[in-house]
Amino acid sequence: MNNEHTTDSELNTLAHSDHRNGSFPWMDKSLPERERAEKLLAAMTLEQKIAQLHGAMETINIYALPSADEINAMSSEEQEQLMAQIQVQRHVKGIEELGIPRFRITNGPVGVGMGDGHPSPPATALPMSIALAAGFDPELARKYGDIIGSETATLGQHVLEGPGVCLHRTPIAGRNFEYFSEDPYLSGVMGVEVTKAIQNHNVIAMGKHYVVNDQEYERFRTSVEVDEHVLRELYLLPFEMLVKDADIAAMMSAYNRVRGIYATENRYILNDILRDEWGFKGYVQSDFWSCRSCAASLSAGMDHEMPDAKWCNETNVKNALEDTSLEIQTVNRALVRRFTQMFRFGQFERPYKPGVIDAKEHGAISRKIGSETAVLLKNEGGILPLDPKAYRSIVIIGQSEFVDDACNGGGGSSKVTPLYTVPPVEGMQDVLNGLGSSALVSKVTVAKDLSNLEEARSAANEADLVILMAGLVASEGADLPSPNMLNNQNSMLEELLKVNPHTVLVMKSSSPVLMPWITKAPAVLEAWNQGTEDGHVVADLLFGVVNPSGKVPTTYAASENDLLYSGHPDRYPGTDEGNGFPVIRYSEGLNMGYRWFQSQGIQPLFPFGFGLSYTSFELSGFSVTPAQTDGKTPIMVKVTVTNKGKMAGAEVVQVYLGIPVTGQPPKRLVGIHKVFLEQEQSREVTITIDPSATNHPMSVWDYCERDFVVKAGEYTVYLGTSSEDTAFKAKVVVV
Repeated sequence: MNNEHTTDSELNTLAHSDHRNGSFPWMDKSLPERERAEKLLAAMTLEQKIAQLHGAMETINIYALPSADEINAMSSEEQEQLMAQIQVQRHVKGIEELGIPRFRITNGPVGVGMGDGHPSPPATALPMSIALAAGFDPELARKYGDIIGSETATLGQHVLEGPGVCLHRTPIAGRNFEYFSEDPYLSGVMGVEVTKAIQNHNVIAMGKHYVVNDQEYERFRTSVEVDEHVLRELYLLPFEMLVKDADIAAMMSAYNRVRGIYATENRYILNDILRDEWGFKGYVQSDFWSCRSCAASLSAGMDHEMPDAKWCNETNVKNALEDTSLEIQTVNRALVRRFTQMFRFGQFERPYKPGVIDAKEHGAISRKIGSETAVLLKNEGGILPLDPKAYRSIVIIGQSEFVDDACNGGGGSSKVTPLYTVPPVEGMQDVLNGLGSSALVSKVTVAKDLSNLEEARSAANEADLVILMAGLVASEGADLPSPNMLNNQNSMLEELLKVNPHTVLVMKSSSPVLMPWITKAPAVLEAWNQGTEDGHVVADLLFGVVNPSGKVPTTYAASENDLLYSGHPDRYPGTDEGNGFPVIRYSEGLNMGYRWFQSQGIQPLFPFGFGLSYTSFELSGFSVTPAQTDGKTPIMVKVTVTNKGKMAGAEVVQVYLGIPVTGQPPKRLVGIHKVFLEQEQSREVTITIDPSATNHPMSVWDYCERDFVVKAGEYTVYLGTSSEDTAFKAKVVVV
């Protein structure tokens, strides 16, 4: 079969013979996966190879698609018709005579989203990725990824496009809900656990969007200019962790240009860094329509075009092979990379037999995840938790997205069609009944133009307890106009917060928002976009069934003027520097997120890592050893955490490091540990700072060495419960 003189016709005859006899040599599971892939390639005609380089959707003009604003203005029926045009074709056609299965791809990363099939199958709508990050708990990430991986496998899909580990450089980025946080270490830790859990179900996980796709504005055109040490220490870091710590099987290449070159054509990031430096063995898929060429993209290291064959079609590939701008070895390389991962996870052998998701079990896990990720931002006078038996009438007030149904947020291709939902009123009534309360829950839906605000004000005045709900549901395809909530919600809250002293505010956000009314709100709970179990999760938290333990994963600014792009259009949304496309310059360098606020001496509204509890904790017995090191020996940080309050709860111990190198921010997060304690219980926590870890906790990028290097000097180890509250510190000298 490997005879170089064998014709395409003879290869097909041999393949058919193998299929009939059940003896494809590439189906021998005793062989290494890559060898199996190579044997398969040897049996393929050029036309078959080309057919496997791309998705099977009928090519469309992406520039003719409606904008995000136009899509939002459509009716739900019109949106469904538009999305059906895309979702039914999320696959690569199989080749029966070679035993190659239809390769089915579903979107993530907040649940099994738009997948191969029409209609896209329903699944568990999980809390947003930003909510998961607020849990500050790798164990939660494992449970989260386990649900996604299990449901992807159950629905017969081969690939889950997620996790997303781009960073929250600005709070207005449209896909912040799909990403974890502003910190590369936290994003990487959570992404690694999600990836491992997904791939435990023999599903390919796909890290995205590689790289610096930190905004939606002009995402098909924008070029990001970023210094090498900034790229390495911040934006590439969580991707590096996915490769080295999770052995991720695939990466998705981003839409944007990186230093003037499209990410799908950028050999430096796709090959030199990803493969040569990090040792990535998987394959690279384009984001949908991010591929901009045939020969250039494949040669640079993109291996698979989705969702169609706009570029990697038979005409283009054959022409490129003929004029030698593309080599057949490059085509083979791309396919071997993908087939190797398919063999790795047994996807050639697995028949397509979609099963039934255990909605009840997965919903219960989603409820637990959600309750451990909500952040208690304010609790003046200990108004929370609420006494379930102290009220006869409770009214929930807010705009439709937040009070009429479960807040299954996040627009665009990652949106999940939920198996079921628990709306706010029904969920709260259910929890109250379970607690023996006779309170009756009602709601008032406030119009987006606030035309019925008087009705809401009257209902708030008459109720024993008012639960205001507000927030933000962002979407792929467009950034927000500002960090303010949409549809006059700030005005709504200004009016309603002063009506009834027994008022609590529940935020349902997909990214941090400005809170100009914060001094008027006695209690604020950030519940995020919760998905399926929204109504239960919020009620569990408000009435003390669960003690909130989430922490802020991305800083809340007090004013838009405090953000890094304020007064700097070159930083965002970018400027045309004469090339005809926007250029965004990350000129703030390493000072992004909490590092920006600390380096500029700006006090945030709520800092990174902050979160209150219904109980109180005491930290004691802090120690750091050794006090002097060669820069290779792990550093042990210990502290004892005691629950001094009246109920069980959880605290997150956070370790930050001050790096003694000019240009470094005051602190960088290098370790977290979430500890659950009963009343009066104590536990010693140990966090290890390992210089050899993939997050390079003590290192900086050295331009001369072209590597991460631990520099000599005096390092400061900070320990506390937020980026601002680090009451304990010690010095470690690296010699």
